[in-house]
Amino acid sequence: MPCTAARPDVAASAFAARCAAGALLAAALGLMPVLPASATLPERGLDTARSQIGFTLRTRWGQLLEGRFPDWTGLIRTLPDGAHQVRLTLDAASVEIDGNRSYTRITRGPGFFDVERYPEVVFVSDPYSTVLLRDGGEMTGVLAIRGVRQRESFRIQPAACDRPALDCDVVGQGDIRRSRYAMDRWGYALSDQVRFTLRIRTLDTE
Repeated sequence: MPCTAARPDVAASAFAARCAAGALLAAALGLMPVLPASATLPERGLDTARSQIGFTLRTRWGQLLEGRFPDWTGLIRTLPDGAHQVRLTLDAASVEIDGNRSYTRITRGPGFFDVERYPEVVFVSDPYSTVLLRDGGEMTGVLAIRGVRQRESFRIQPAACDRPALDCDVVGQGDIRRSRYAMDRWGYALSDQVRFTLRIRTLDTE
């Protein structure tokens, strides 16, 4: 029930204190609803054991280097309007160039991902409809590398099953330029273009 002063001569501070105490007691007894500070949006985790995130780039001599991020996390949020949004967080220190320790050191070093100073690579998509995963198309969003944020686009392939991300991979590719993220060393040895590749599955929580 609302707090009203029974006696006008009661000091305002004492009245406020008693009113607050009464509200807390009422809440504890379940007489008043306690609202959460913020609503939690539904989330679904990504299945990192069945998913892959990697990239390719070429040396100036035409050699194709294949890299991957063994350690990463991801989730998909369902927004109030029914759209979805994906967030990927890659552990930059885990990056590997398959079969090449020298290039692995280069990509982890200050001229590339600079993992000591920037331990994460993060992509947050724009809101999208699940139709995108079924029919394919462009998934846009913001990619953060070395503290630099740029808008990028990934090409999502049409799904090979009725429940993409659950029964089959969601497959996407996107090309970025290293120079846009202050990764402009090793220009004499490595191409500026890096192609990211994604094969994503979600956890089946049903």
